[in-house]
Amino acid sequence: MRIAFLSILTAATMFAADGPTIKQVPLKQTSPVDGKAMFSMYCAVCHGADGKGNGPAAPAMKHSPGDLTKMTINNKGKFPDERIAMSIVGSSGIAAHGNDQMPIWGDLFKSVSNDNSIIRLRISNLTDYIKSIQTKK
Repeated sequence: MRIAFLSILTAATMFAADGPTIKQVPLKQTSPVDGKAMFSMYCAVCHGADGKGNGPAAPAMKHSPGDLTKMTINNKGKFPDERIAMSIVGSSGIAAHGNDQMPIWGDLFKSVSNDNSIIRLRISNLTDYIKSIQTKK
C-alpha cells in the first residue's frame, strides 16, 4: 500500500486572534482491520475519543460534530449501518460530510489503497466500531 499525504484534521487546535483554528496534517496509514484505530486516527479529533462530539477540534468548527454514540437511539433502536457507511464514503448527502468541516473518508481511503476490497474493509470495520460504541439508554 502506498502512503498518501492528503490533509486531515489534527487533534491540536490552534488559537488565532479570531479564535481556534484547525491545523491540517498528512493522512497516516492505519490497519484496515482495526476499526478502533481508524476511529482514533480519523474521527476522534472532531467526534472525541468517546464519540460524543467533544473532540479537541470541535471548538473550532462551525457546526458541532454529532454524538456518534446515539445513532441507534436516534434511529428507533436500530443502528443505521448503511447510512453510517454511506456517510463515511461521502455518498450520504449529509451536508457536513465532504465539506471543509468533515472529509470524505472514501476518497481518502482510496488514496492509501486502490484495492476496492481493502476500501470496503476499512468502511465496514469503521462502521462496526461506531456500532460498538452505542449507548444502551
